Amino acid sequence: MALYRRSLSIAFFILFFGAFWLHAKGGAEVYSIEQQHEGKPAVTTVEYMSTSRFWFESFQNWQSEFLSIVSLVGLSIFLRQHGSPESKPVDASNGETGK
Repeated sequence: MALYRRSLSIAFFILFFGAFWLHAKGGAEVYSIEQQHEGKPAVTTVEYMSTSRFWFESFQNWQSEFLSIVSLVGLSIFLRQHGSPESKPVDASNGETGK
């Protein structure tokens, strides 16, 4: 039962770290190919994770993801779409629909 109570958090952590690892693994492969073209040795996934390039790419990606999430959540709080089943009636006041 305790596992089920935390299943959403567990699922999100697994998805986050899985995506993080796959990004690092794919980036390491591309980075290694570029390094070999320059006559330098290939890098492992863990070595690639210590480069500034990996963190630059990660933060750029996170920035766009966070912007989209904040936009969806923030705008859904303050804006309404007429006829949406998730939204209160557009012309209804908070006193009529809120608690």
